[in-house]
Amino acid sequence: MTTTPAADPTMTAITAAVTLGPEGDATRARQELLAIWREVEVLGDPFHRCTLAHYLADLYAEPAEALVWDVRALDAADALTDQRAQEHDASLQVAGFYPSLHLNIADNLRRLAAFDLAAEHIGKAAERSVALPDGPYGDMIRTAIRGVSDAITARDTTSRSTSPTVG
Repeated sequence: MTTTPAADPTMTAITAAVTLGPEGDATRARQELLAIWREVEVLGDPFHRCTLAHYLADLYAEPAEALVWDVRALDAADALTDQRAQEHDASLQVAGFYPSLHLNIADNLRRLAAFDLAAEHIGKAAERSVALPDGPYGDMIRTAIRGVSDAITARDTTSRSTSPTVG
């Protein structure tokens, strides 16, 4: 989700807000993304909702807060079509979103000690990982799936050092 065509001002605004988090201004990033969310609303464009919710989840350190956004991202992905995603970037396929979405849900459930449900979601992430591309991104998600799976098995609720949360 990195190519932002000028024809989609919502994606341009999302991209601008997302860059604030890694630059150290997570609070402002969250505020700007929440303002965009209020414009898009829960019945808006599924691509916008999925992207917004996915990035918003990463801006919450508390697993329960992040989980709310991760579930919203998954729900939006269920309403998203490849055609719509490819209007943004021709290489996108919705099937490739699911491993990361289920991984994030599993990780938050694990941190909340909901291990059985976390195991279900990490299983879905692993099953759907066949849709991941070869290369650094796919490798990163597959490695994270294994790490979260191991943490679920160990009943470990600590935050992972590789978690994208910027708090």
